[in-house]
Order: sequence, then structure tokens, then C-alpha cells
Amino acid sequence: LFPYTTLFRSNKIGLRAKAKDIRKNLPIEMLSKKAVELIRQDKLYMQSQNVMLYYPTAYEINPLELLNDSKNFYLPRVNGEYLDICPYKAGDKLIKSKFGIQEPVNDNVECEILDLVIVPALMADSKGYRLGYGGGYYDRFLCEGFKTIVVIPKELYVENLPIEVLDKKVDETIII
Repeated sequence: LFPYTTLFRSNKIGLRAKAKDIRKNLPIEMLSKKAVELIRQDKLYMQSQNVMLYYPTAYEINPLELLNDSKNFYLPRVNGEYLDICPYKAGDKLIKSKFGIQEPVNDNVECEILDLVIVPALMADSKGYRLGYGGGYYDRFLCEGFKTIVVIPKELYVENLPIEVLDKKVDETIII
């Protein structure tokens, strides 16, 4: 398990910085291929038809190979303090957000259509909590009732993360 947990237990900012440093030294392309393999074998994924992915940033696990599967895919788009859910097929137009993340320009749909959300994370813990980037977008979004999966390198999996009242658990964590 990640050895820095006690050092930064109450310091999410410190944990985010440390996680980003660790990620820079990981073989992200290889880990992304392994992540896609494991997601494809996952029961939640196999049972889902409408799946929301995220568009990866540098050094982030890349789930976009899943777009080759026979499912309906969606990407998030930041809208104020919330996420819009937009249908997405490989090749659809994307624009860079104020956060530097590629987002769809398609019209959004109601999130109730989703069966599963693959959630990005800097770290995850044994209790099902994740450490995001600090904006709270996914924590506000994750109360909608669909299933959720986080895929995390073993180097960024910890026993306990500091949690706050608004932090939401994910249904499943896949450790690679």
C-alpha cells in the first residue's frame, strides 16, 4: 500500500501533489492497456450498455480503448458546478475545457440513462473512496444511482484516504 498515507492523512492537497508525482513515473500506456482488459472482464461493465468514460489527461489511465466495444458511451462536460453527460463516439468533435480536458460538444442527455460510470481518480482506498482533483464534480454527480468503477495503479491504492462529508464511495475499485 501507498506509504505516504499517514504523512498526508488530513492533507488532500499534499496527497494530490504526491499522487501526481508518482504517476509521472508509472508506465501509463501499459497500465491503461491492463485497465481496459480488466474493465472488459468486469461484471458491472459486461452488464452495462450505457457507460460514461472520462477523457484522460497526461499521466492518467486511458480508458478510451473501450470505445471500440459494442456499447453506448458518454463523456462528461463541465457546466458550472455540475457535469453534463454527452453521447460520444470515437471521432466526435471535442473542445478543450478551462481545465485543459477534452470535452464533447454534443447535446447533453439525462444521467438516468447511464448504467455505469468509469470514474477518474488520483488515488483510491480500501473503503471505496477516491481522491479526485478537488473540484467536487464527480462527488456531486455520483449520487445519481448508477454503478461506478475506479481503476487505480497499485502504487496509488491506500488503506485510508482522508474523507469529508460530501465524498462519495464508488462501487468497485480495480487495482492494476
